[in-house]
Amino acid sequence: MSEKRPKSKYKIDRRLNCNLWGRQKSPFNLRQTAPGMHGARRAKPTEYGIQLFAKQKLKGHYGNIGERKFRRYYQEANRMKGDTGQNLIGLLESRLDAVIYRAKFVPTVFAARQFVSHKHVTVNGKKVNVASYKVKVGDVIEVREKSRSLPLYITATESPEREVPEYIDVDHKAGKATYLRVPQLEDVPFAVQMEPQLIVEYYSR
Repeated sequence: MSEKRPKSKYKIDRRLNCNLWGRQKSPFNLRQTAPGMHGARRAKPTEYGIQLFAKQKLKGHYGNIGERKFRRYYQEANRMKGDTGQNLIGLLESRLDAVIYRAKFVPTVFAARQFVSHKHVTVNGKKVNVASYKVKVGDVIEVREKSRSLPLYITATESPEREVPEYIDVDHKAGKATYLRVPQLEDVPFAVQMEPQLIVEYYSR
């Protein structure tokens, strides 16, 4: 992975003033102020500002999805039965790059996107190189045999930094993960509090 990507993800931590992925290397752990603040307090955010911040956090967590794409996810979630906020989380967690990240095949969501685009994984035996590919319940995601020897994969699977959530069944030795169910908000191991209901309010303005 290039140096640009790690710097980009750390910039998001600084900009959003939180350790978005709970990583030990995050600069937020050392300096808990946003860029340019120099320790100064910001004015109390408006209702709109709070909603916007909730959206930026969720977008950023999944590798900073573009606004047009993210809005499409919201619109799809809104058309589905049930709670729109919960539906939105379910759609985002069903992205192939998200499943790759949750399965601990890679250390970061940025690496997951690259891992998929470089054709290191298959879904139900077929090559898929689209990070936003929608994984369905029961789908089996497999890391290609040669790719399991990559330092990136080995480091991620052996890292104690994260746990694999219960909605994904993983066999790291075989390089396989099965998507067992679409998770609810409370099932997802976010390092910071996510508030999808505020995002629903943001788009409902």
